[in-house]
Amino acid sequence: MRVNNIYDIDNKTYLIKLNRQEEKSTLLFESGIRLHLTKFDWPKNPAPSSFTMKLRKHLKNKRLENVNQVGVDRVVDLQFGTGEAAYHVIVELYDRGNVILTDLNYINLSVLRPRKEGDDLRFAVREIYPIDRISSKTSAGLGSIEELKRILDQLKDGENLKRALNPHVEYGSALIEHVLVEAGFPANACIGKGYSKSDDADRLFVALKNAENLLQQLRHEDSKGFIIQREEKRATAENGPLLTFESFEPYLWCHVKNSPRLDRDSFHDAVDEFFSKVESQKLDLKVIQQEKGALKKLDNIKKDHENRIRTLQAQAEDDKVKASLIEMNVDVVERAILAIRSELALQKSWKDISDIVKLSAAQGDTVAKLIKGLKLETNQITMLLSNPYADADDDDEKPLKVDIDIGISAPANARKYYDMKRTATKKEKKTVEASVKAFKSAEKKTKQMLREVATTSTIQKARHVFWFEKFFWCITSDGKGMFSFEIALNPIQDQRQVEQGALNA
Repeated sequence: MRVNNIYDIDNKTYLIKLNRQEEKSTLLFESGIRLHLTKFDWPKNPAPSSFTMKLRKHLKNKRLENVNQVGVDRVVDLQFGTGEAAYHVIVELYDRGNVILTDLNYINLSVLRPRKEGDDLRFAVREIYPIDRISSKTSAGLGSIEELKRILDQLKDGENLKRALNPHVEYGSALIEHVLVEAGFPANACIGKGYSKSDDADRLFVALKNAENLLQQLRHEDSKGFIIQREEKRATAENGPLLTFESFEPYLWCHVKNSPRLDRDSFHDAVDEFFSKVESQKLDLKVIQQEKGALKKLDNIKKDHENRIRTLQAQAEDDKVKASLIEMNVDVVERAILAIRSELALQKSWKDISDIVKLSAAQGDTVAKLIKGLKLETNQITMLLSNPYADADDDDEKPLKVDIDIGISAPANARKYYDMKRTATKKEKKTVEASVKAFKSAEKKTKQMLREVATTSTIQKARHVFWFEKFFWCITSDGKGMFSFEIALNPIQDQRQVEQGALNA
């Protein structure tokens, strides 16, 4: 197929339009990420970049002759043209990636990302691309079980087995994990945990040989494509969970075969669909996060109001109990008030009064034993009061410390606590009313925000307009398409979209 034109989607993603008579294809590559055929109509920059113009200058009308992986690295060599007119586009798919246009001798004509590697290797115009050095790269290999044991003997307990094997084989971690699970090892087996150096070496060696065989099979056969999905729970249950794309695979690995997935006829189709929808799914995930955030905020408001109400209820109940205890112990409380008042009337210091109370309690004075603290700076004492009519085994009637105002009588202290209880009850009622209004308002705002988020998502995910929609068209009752082309608006490319055998009038 020959190059018809070249476009850039952004500063690292490019489209090469290819055709051969009536057949058309589009090759898409993104520096450091992907290279595949695409069936989707991607947005193009209105003005081509300087790198795109360079590609057009040298590649337009050239035939795509070869597509080769360079060595075992993630580098692809696209050869356009033959002989003296040959050019190469090197697409690096690792790290930050790169795209380099070279002549037939691999002298760089244009470099997307000029850089320097070490002291002696430069990726720049007029430098030679190190194709031989990359081609000669091979994995250390695992030719024998002794070699495998030697590698594993250098590992410490707790090291991840899959990660440790990766530098020594020419395939990736997905295939390693597949054969590990297939051989009965845990997916995340570690040295000493899931893998024994003394017992499992033979089984592991067989598993790695199976990986090499499967790799050769995948290299020489057209593989299907699988898009592995992940379930994202929505904040609102009525919409159900959202399935998002997690990865694309050329083979149904053991560790993902039970995951939700989409099966496609080719790996190209799987990669193409994955990247065509990934931005849309990012928007879906953003919507889910916004929904969760809004509902969490609403839930926090509800919990805050509930906590305030519980606090006021507990305060009212506490004041009621204290008032009741004072009433049940009114004589003792009154005697304690009078005793402290008399000591203060004698102008004794607060320390002396405290010592007198402690001494009296030690001597068995009933009233002094109930005084558990002096707060004379606020004109109060603290007494430990209990229900004199309760059973000794009743846990609900435990003694309670009550602050007593010595400036008023015992009955007046009880009335004071009852007043505090009524105040807390009124506050509780007002808080409940305010909470209902505030929650309704917050709920209304949240629902409005969720509607706005959903609307924004719908707008941003507007569907792609098909080629025939610029003409008059309709679908007949028997499911056939009818298109009306004006002579002046009948370009060849639109004619070719119509299926062969269609009736033209």
